[in-house]
Amino acid sequence: MSRQQVQLPVSSPRLLASAIGVAITAGSAGHMVFAAEKTDSKASGNAIALDATAITGEAQDSTSYQVEKASSPKYTAPLVDTPRSVTVIPQQVLKDTGALNMQDALRTVPGITFGAGEGGNPQGDRPFIRGFDAQGDTYLDGVRDTGSQSREIFAVENIEVSKGPNSAIGGRGAAGGSINLVSKKAHLGNSFDGGFTWGSDQTQRYTLDGNYQFSDTAAGRLNLMSHESNVAGRDKVDYDRWGIAPSLAFGLGTDTRVNLDYYHLESNDTPDSGIPYTIPAGGSAARTKSNPDKPYAGGDHSNFYGLDRDFRKGRTDTATFAIEHDLSDSLTIKNTLRHGTSMQDYILTQPDDSKGNVNNGSVWRRANTRVSNTETTTNQTDLFGNFYVAGFKNSFSTGVEYTREEGQKSSYNVNTDTTPRTSAATTNCTPSMIGASSGYNCTSLSNPNPNDPWNGAISRNYAGTDTKANTYALYAFDTLELSEQWLVNMGLRYDHFDTDYKTYNNAGTTTSKGDDTSEFVTGQFGVVYKPAPNGSIYASYATSATPPGNTLGEGQEGNPLGGTPDRNGNLLKSDMEPETTKNYEIGTKWDLLNDRLSLTADIFRTEKENARVQVDTTSYENAGKTRVQGIELSASGKITDKWQVFAGYAYMDSEQVDGGDLPANKINNGNELPNTPKNSASLWTTYQVTPKLTLGGGAFYVDDVYGSVANTTMVDSYVRYDAMAAYKLSKHVDLQLNVQNLTNETYYDKAFSTHFANQAAGRTALLSTNFHF
Repeated sequence: MSRQQVQLPVSSPRLLASAIGVAITAGSAGHMVFAAEKTDSKASGNAIALDATAITGEAQDSTSYQVEKASSPKYTAPLVDTPRSVTVIPQQVLKDTGALNMQDALRTVPGITFGAGEGGNPQGDRPFIRGFDAQGDTYLDGVRDTGSQSREIFAVENIEVSKGPNSAIGGRGAAGGSINLVSKKAHLGNSFDGGFTWGSDQTQRYTLDGNYQFSDTAAGRLNLMSHESNVAGRDKVDYDRWGIAPSLAFGLGTDTRVNLDYYHLESNDTPDSGIPYTIPAGGSAARTKSNPDKPYAGGDHSNFYGLDRDFRKGRTDTATFAIEHDLSDSLTIKNTLRHGTSMQDYILTQPDDSKGNVNNGSVWRRANTRVSNTETTTNQTDLFGNFYVAGFKNSFSTGVEYTREEGQKSSYNVNTDTTPRTSAATTNCTPSMIGASSGYNCTSLSNPNPNDPWNGAISRNYAGTDTKANTYALYAFDTLELSEQWLVNMGLRYDHFDTDYKTYNNAGTTTSKGDDTSEFVTGQFGVVYKPAPNGSIYASYATSATPPGNTLGEGQEGNPLGGTPDRNGNLLKSDMEPETTKNYEIGTKWDLLNDRLSLTADIFRTEKENARVQVDTTSYENAGKTRVQGIELSASGKITDKWQVFAGYAYMDSEQVDGGDLPANKINNGNELPNTPKNSASLWTTYQVTPKLTLGGGAFYVDDVYGSVANTTMVDSYVRYDAMAAYKLSKHVDLQLNVQNLTNETYYDKAFSTHFANQAAGRTALLSTNFHF
C-alpha cells in the first residue's frame, strides 16, 4: 500500500531550498559588496554590537570556544564565579563540529545521553542529564519551551547546559539540569552569512543569516534553513525540514530596547523504527539483569522494520515580544511575552519483541501513533542589576512569571487487517506467517521489506486527552561580594502549579478527569572562595521539585493525575506530592593562559526523594529514592592563539536506592539507572595550520547504557571519531569538510526501556561552502 499521511498545510521545503540556493549562489554580488563596505565603514564604537556571538553584549572573541557569562540575568555572576556546573556550547563549536540539530550539539557535553520515544512517550529530543529525564526542561532564551520536538539550531547562537537540580532558576522539573537555547537576534551593523552543505546520503542543507541596520538604533535579522537527508547506514530513514526566524530590534544602544522575534519550523520525516532487542525464548518476562538483552538486526544493521505507511510531521511556531529598559546605570527591567505552539503527527512502526518473536527470526510490526499539540503563553518580568548594602556589593535578579499551557493528545486507528486470521497474529508471529499470511504485519528479522504491500487501513481516532496547567511564580537571586576573595550566591523561587486533565471518546464525551495543585519552594545556595582573580573554589546546594502533570502528557511520567472516586463517582483531587531532588556539589573553576582557557572540576551527589512508584494497578505513592554521584571535568578555550579545545569527562555512579514496597519495583533496588553511563568523555580540538587552513578532530566515548531500571536491556559502549578541515578561499568565502563517525562504527545512541534501541548514523561526509559579507 502507498504511504498514508494526513495532509497538513505544509509549504514545500524544496521550494525554500531553491530560494535560498538562488539567494546564495546567484545573488547580486554588488549588493553584497556594498553591504560589506558599509559594515567596514562603521565607526569603531559599533564593534561590540557587531559581535553576534557575544551573548552578554561585551566584547569577546567570536571564534573562541570560551564563554565568560551565561545569557540569563538569573546567573548573577560570571561563570568562573558561579557555584554550579554550567557548560556553554558556543557558535564556533557548533560550526566546527558540523552540528545540524540539538542532539548533534549536545554530544560534545559528557553526562548527557538521549532516550528513545515511541507512542506513549512521544518522539523528539529526550535528553537525560546526570541520569534524569530532561525532556520537559528545555528553554528558549530563558523561557520554558514546552512540547516534544526535534530541535533545530539554524537560529541558535549557542546552547547553555546547567547540570544539577535548578528549579530555582527554571521552575518545575530540572531534576538533573536544564538546557537553554540562545537565539540569534538582530544587532547593529550589516552582515550576510550564507552557506550550502552537500554530503553523503543525499544531504542538502541551505542556510542564510542576514542582518541589516536600517537606522542608528534599529536593525532586522533573518535566518532561513532548508534541510534534506537520508541517514548513513539506515534503510528508508530520511529527514526533510525547513525553517524561518525573523528578528527585529529597536532602540539598540539606548536606554529602552525592544525585540520582536518569530521562529517557525516544519518537518516531514520517515522516522527510524529502531532495532529490536533480543530476548529469551520465554519472552520478555524471562529477561534477567545478569545477561541483559541487546539490539540485534539479524545480521544486517541497516535493516528497517517499518513500512511505507510510516511518517512523522512536526510544526513549531514561537512568537516573542521583549522590552527592556535601563532605569539607571545599575538597574534594568525587562518584560518577555511569548506565545508558542508545537505539533507532532506520526505513525511509527515499532519492531515488537514482546512475544519472543525475535529469537525465531521474525518480527511483529506494531504501529505507534500520535497526534498532539501543545500551546504555551508566558509572561515573565525581570528586574536585575546591582546595589550596595553596608558597603557590600549585591548583583541581583528578581522576577515574576505567569504561564498557561494546554496540551491535546490523540492518535490513529491502524487496522492491521488480521480479522480473518488467528487472534495470535495480532500479537505474535512465526517464520511461517511472514508475508501475506499475516497481512505483511509479520516480517523477517534478517531481511525485512519496507515496501511490503501492507493491507491495513488508517483512520483518525479522535479519542484522547486534554491537559491544562497554570504556573504562578516569584523568584530572586543574589551574588553577595563579602570581599574580593569571598562570594555568596543565593536563589529562591516559589511556584504555584495547578493542572487538570480530561479524557474523552471519539464522540467527545468525557470519560475521566482529574486535577492537582502543587505549591513548592526551591532554592540554591553556594559559597565561593577566590584564591586568585582568575579562579574559584566553591561548595553549593540546590533543589528542584517535579509535580504531578509536569510534562502535560508530552513526556514519560509515572503517575496519573486522577485521585480516588468519591461515593458519587467524582474524582477527588490527586494526593500526590512533587518529587524532590537535592544536589551537593564541590568544585573549582580557573581561567588560565591569560584568561583564554577555562578549566572546571566538580564532585557532585544528586538525590531524588518522594519519587513516584506504582503500588498496584491503579495507585501510586511517593515512596521511591534514587541517587547519582560522580565527578566532572571540562576544558574550553585556546591553549595557544592557534590551538583550541572543547573537552570534558563525566563519571556517574547511579542507583535506585528504594523502589517502594511493590515486589516488582523492590527487586530493582541497587540497580543502575537507565540512560546513565558510568563513564563518558568528549574531546574536540582544532589547530590553525596556516592563516587559511584549520584542521580539527574529535573523539566521543559513552559507556554501556541500560535501557531500563531492571537492567535487563542495554546498549554497548562506543567510541566515535570525527574530523574536519576548513579552508578560507578568500575574505568572503570558505570551505569546510566534516567527516563524522570516521570508522563507520555501528553503535546505538538511544535506548528505550523495552522493545528497541535506535542506531546512530554511520560514516557521514559533509562539505560546506560558506559566504560572509
